[in-house]
Amino acid sequence: MENYEEMLGKFLDAMALKRTGSKDTQDAYRRDLSRFLSWLQAENITSLNDVTPADIAAYLGQLRTGKIGGKPLSNASYDRNLSALKSFYRYACRSLGITSNPVNRIHGAKIGRHLPDYLSFDQMEAVLDTFDLSDPAGVRNRAMIEVMYACGLRVSECAGLKMEDLHFSQGYLTVLGKESKQRMVPFYPRCGQLLQHYVQYDRPLLMSKVSEHGIVFVSLKGRPISTRAIQQIVEKAGEDADIGMHLHPHMIRHSFATHLINNGADLRVVQELLGHENLSTTQIYTHVDEAHLRNAVEMAHPYAVKKVKK
Repeated sequence: MENYEEMLGKFLDAMALKRTGSKDTQDAYRRDLSRFLSWLQAENITSLNDVTPADIAAYLGQLRTGKIGGKPLSNASYDRNLSALKSFYRYACRSLGITSNPVNRIHGAKIGRHLPDYLSFDQMEAVLDTFDLSDPAGVRNRAMIEVMYACGLRVSECAGLKMEDLHFSQGYLTVLGKESKQRMVPFYPRCGQLLQHYVQYDRPLLMSKVSEHGIVFVSLKGRPISTRAIQQIVEKAGEDADIGMHLHPHMIRHSFATHLINNGADLRVVQELLGHENLSTTQIYTHVDEAHLRNAVEMAHPYAVKKVKK
């Protein structure tokens, strides 16, 4: 009988070593794969080589309907579970002596093209204006959201930002994104000024009782801030600004990309700023609003600009 726990540990160690995916992704994979391996044990399947495509289909089917886990899975959660299984089996075949990969031909859920939610410029300003800048925590919160909007950062990238990544005189950040890919993202002057003020005056107050660790954004106790804490700060800012929608960090990233596209930025430049490997991903994440589309047609289509004969 194979030691599933040991195999999972080796896979997660390799994932962490290669920095494949964010910390949140690694934690999700740990949960998803632990549940799968527990299911194998319950089914008396003692080797990964003995797992068949039918077994995988049965497991995913039970997961999808909520028979496993207690509630039905969304398309996105289903695809994440499948992605975890595929990554695990690829590693097992490459490094653990497993010779059979039953996940190879299992397909993900069909998800229609989704246009992500984003804020208007006025809504973004309203969110940024909710913070008390006389309070170090307020300055920190404003700086976090400002830098996410200025640079299109993922929440994990914001939480992991280091002091050495800040280049104030040149006006840019260096960001370590998915799969340890580094990119340079410029920020506008207002963001730079606020960030520099936070680093120079407010961060030292929050860090007064702890040793320097190099992470830019810190908790009230001076420790590196968590992604969950950032999510809660962003959610509360959306409520305080009364923008009429549930605000989450990725919506700020969508807003960054959408506002750039709507103001004429080249799609490939936005792709580079967002750290997307494929242009198609950028096309899904960024979109133009209805008014911008209508204006483009009215300005450029030959029949739109041609006067109708009476």
